[in-house]
Amino acid sequence: MTTVRVLLADDHALIRSALRMVLADTDDIKVVGEAQTGSAAVRLCGELKPDVVLMDIRMPDLDGIEATRRITAASGAPRVVVLTTFDDDEYVFGALHAGASGFLVKDMALEEIVSSVRVVATGDALIAPRVTRRLIEMVVKHPSPSLSGPVSLDGITGRERDVLTLIGQGANNAEIAERMHITTPTVKSYVGRLMTKLAARDRVQLVIVAYRAGLVIP
Repeated sequence: MTTVRVLLADDHALIRSALRMVLADTDDIKVVGEAQTGSAAVRLCGELKPDVVLMDIRMPDLDGIEATRRITAASGAPRVVVLTTFDDDEYVFGALHAGASGFLVKDMALEEIVSSVRVVATGDALIAPRVTRRLIEMVVKHPSPSLSGPVSLDGITGRERDVLTLIGQGANNAEIAERMHITTPTVKSYVGRLMTKLAARDRVQLVIVAYRAGLVIP
């Protein structure tokens, strides 16, 4: 069993403690470090090589969005899940443009946060349901430079296009497998090829590509 290495980045010791306690009850997740500032999170990612970072938005000396941007810019970067008490568009928009693979709000059940760590560690992206559609539409309408410009689907097969469309509609791998009458491992293979062909870092960027290519209409 593969162990997911997690770095906790939050300026509140009580929140870090609560997260550490619930993650310690799992067999497949290990907290390898804690950071109480954004700059410490960036430094510890370089030293500890975590798989996933749980990142607060409002951090001293370097906010969570800028810390996320610096972390994800590095080679072999971990996946970042942004945790915040604020679910306004501005924060969500900034976090995903910075390279976050997930955006969750702190009033979620701790068990849901644990599940989210597992989801993101496998290469999927995860956003709290109440902000998902609103967020994607914002990203599509106001893309960052890295997500702007024409989208080409040259080299994408018909089946890959079908998978990309379903990803854009919000379907998970199991749902895609059921709708396309294929196995879940086959779906994962399609998703991997799409990420490679479209130079997408994670599933969030595949959703954005699906919108911008007109496969899904906001």
